[in-house]
Amino acid sequence: MLCVACAALTVSPVLHAQGFEVQPWPIKKPVPQLAGTDLNGKVWRLADLRGKAVLINFWASWCPPCLAEMPSLEALAQRHGPDKLLVLAVNFKESAATAQRYAQRANLQLPVLLDAEGELARQWGANVFPSTVLIGADGRVRGVVRGELDWSGQAATNLVAPLLAAPDKASSQQAIR
Repeated sequence: MLCVACAALTVSPVLHAQGFEVQPWPIKKPVPQLAGTDLNGKVWRLADLRGKAVLINFWASWCPPCLAEMPSLEALAQRHGPDKLLVLAVNFKESAATAQRYAQRANLQLPVLLDAEGELARQWGANVFPSTVLIGADGRVRGVVRGELDWSGQAATNLVAPLLAAPDKASSQQAIR
């Protein structure tokens, strides 16, 4: 497993800077269903989030770049509010107790979903940590950020702003099922 943001450099980047790269979602690749349970027992389904921009961040407590970007992800989510942008922090292959300890220590308000077997990460192609899937309010996956990104910076603003555009009903029904 690769945890170092530098590992992302081995993949041909579309956009690269500051230890991260953005890769477009393959045109013919279907959007995986997301159904995950958070630390409070709530089940989150991507299909239920239509009309909101969503970031799905794959992370682990053993990954320093993951932990470094988490405060800026939290701030981004707070700045936009859950009605516009929802950030789901998917913990990769750790126990609920480990994820809970980190969430409490970091005072995370983000929903922390558990991926104990790594199935969600596999479905979404997250093999570099952190990886963040960018999903527009229209339900279309726009790309994947591989590696650490400061979500309070201009690069993140440039990535998030297009996601927030109001969806039209036809395209959102095609994207998320």
